[in-house]
Amino acid sequence: MSNEQVIDGTATEIPQAAASKPPVRRLPRRTLVVGAIAAPLALGAVGLSLAQNGAPSTTPIAPVAISALVPSGGIAAKGEVAEIFGNKFVLQDGTGRALVETGRQGEGGTLVAKGETVTVQGRFENGFLHAAVLTHGDGNRVLLGPAGGPPPGTLDWAKDKVGLGANPDVPALTASVQAAGYSDVRVTGRGPRHLEVAAKGQDGRERALHVGFDGQIREMRAF
Repeated sequence: MSNEQVIDGTATEIPQAAASKPPVRRLPRRTLVVGAIAAPLALGAVGLSLAQNGAPSTTPIAPVAISALVPSGGIAAKGEVAEIFGNKFVLQDGTGRALVETGRQGEGGTLVAKGETVTVQGRFENGFLHAAVLTHGDGNRVLLGPAGGPPPGTLDWAKDKVGLGANPDVPALTASVQAAGYSDVRVTGRGPRHLEVAAKGQDGRERALHVGFDGQIREMRAF
């Protein structure tokens, strides 16, 4: 008598498990294009300009007495640092005092030293001078706030990094703003495809303008 035990009388073929393959991750086309343009930066390619267009230089503004500060998108004052409170400090001259706000870059209170003379250029509003450019007595300039230009990681940003981005004709755009009836035109910054401009309208009031690289002008606000 056999000791074999029949479990099933039907023979079945067991398929051999296919070798597992790691899933293929497909990158978005946009990512591939940005990477292709930015790659020369990592490889040190010859012949490509490594200068970033970035924000054009802001229009230098002659400082006014602190007592003469008025709401404006582009104004400057010069004085002595009297007190420092984190990312804010008190600027004083012979005519008065103003509270200067320096944003995230000023946190820690190390941008200026008490007693030194500095020039602050920026936006004056609601009693605060919001600094965009800080110039020390030795001429060293510190740019504050967003750098401007295209958002990081975008195709336009990658082009900017290798010198292939938009290069606005600032003098021509400034002339177009003047031709539209504005005066005292000051470039205060740059967006992805526009300049940020402070100017006076025909009524003498300050305006914040959005000036596209194509010459289109929009009034964003009046002070």
